[in-house]
Parts: sequence; C-alpha cells; structure tokens
Amino acid sequence: MAIRAVVFDLDGLMFDTEALFFRSCSAVLESRGKRFTPEIMRSLIGRRAVEVAGWLKELAGVDEPPEVILSQVRERFLAEVDTAVHPTPGLIALLDHIHREALPTAVATSSGRPYVDRLLNRHGLADRFAFILTAEDVTRGKPDPQIYLLAADRFHVQPGELLVLEDSPAGVEAGRAAGAVVVAVPHEHSPMEGLGTADHIVPRLDDPTVLALIHGRVSR
Repeated sequence: MAIRAVVFDLDGLMFDTEALFFRSCSAVLESRGKRFTPEIMRSLIGRRAVEVAGWLKELAGVDEPPEVILSQVRERFLAEVDTAVHPTPGLIALLDHIHREALPTAVATSSGRPYVDRLLNRHGLADRFAFILTAEDVTRGKPDPQIYLLAADRFHVQPGELLVLEDSPAGVEAGRAAGAVVVAVPHEHSPMEGLGTADHIVPRLDDPTVLALIHGRVSR
C-alpha cells in the first residue's frame, strides 16, 4: 500500500527537547532530595502531561501533588526552550523532500497546543503542515492509537497509507496499533532497544529508508 501522508511526532523526533526536559526534571527532583533517572525518563517519553504528572510522582517517590511538581518542571523548561531546543538532524531536509513529492504532512503530539504553536512558530515550521493534532484533540493519549486514527481520518486515507515518524515506545505502539507504517528514530533518552516493534529504525529523519518508503520502494 503506497504512502499517501506523513505524520510527525514532535518532542524528541522533530526537536531535541528531551535533554532539556531531563535537566528540568532532574533539577526539580534534586531540590527535593530525589533523583530523576534515565529509566524514569524513558517511561514518560511520548505521554501527555496529565499522565506524566502522576507517573513522575509515583516513580520518583515524591510526596507532593503531581501538578505542583509538573508546574515547576514546566517553568524551568519553558525558560530555556527558545534557546536550548533545535531541529533534529535531517528534519528540514526531509520536509523539503516530502514537499517536492507533494505529500501532505501533519504533526501528532502528546504536548499541549500553546507549547506546540510556540515551538513551530519559533522555528518557522508551522506552515509546513496541513494540520496539527495535540493533547487537546484526543481523550486517550499514546500508546492508544486514537491520535493516529484521527490523523488518517483527517487526511481521508487508510491508516496503512500513513507513514508515522516517532521516537518513543509509546508513540511507536500507538502508530502500530493504528495500522500505520511506523519508523522510529532513537536518541539518548529513547534507545533502540525500546523501539523494536517499529517497522523500521533509522538513525536520522532523512535516512534513505524513510525516503524509499515515501517513494514506495520499501515495504513495511
């Protein structure tokens, strides 16, 4: 089945936000005598803030309302996001290639819309996408497939005609459950061993495998 649309995750996939999130969480928990570990980080990646708050409290063992902890993490994160976060390797090249092929693109992220708009506008990428789906558009977050099924519906394509680009186990699971073709790009905070259910794992977004999928030269 040919690819007819491409959907990008945002954090960790399009932008190198995960290192800043890790630093922000570490600082907040260290102020409480707790440690934010890589293992905790990996369990949170790809999930909505409403889920992250509860998991952060439970996994880190902090005896405070999760909303308080997450609010402080968010404050630290947003104070640096405009200068510390950059597009990931291959993103612009891939977007340019997809544009030349006249394939529509979208963003499907677990993050909230004000933050997503801020990040995309900051880097001049908002007009690259036909639409943007955020945490506010779904009732069930990744790894539930709802957001990718909604994307397929918005594109008027079958889920199997959707190429999903992800970086987290929760995102990969969501794309696979939707029936999409899923490509994962691992990084320091989401290593390859957690992404094994993806159809393909590549080192960067403009990898030849991704381009071949777009051209229909590689199957799932």
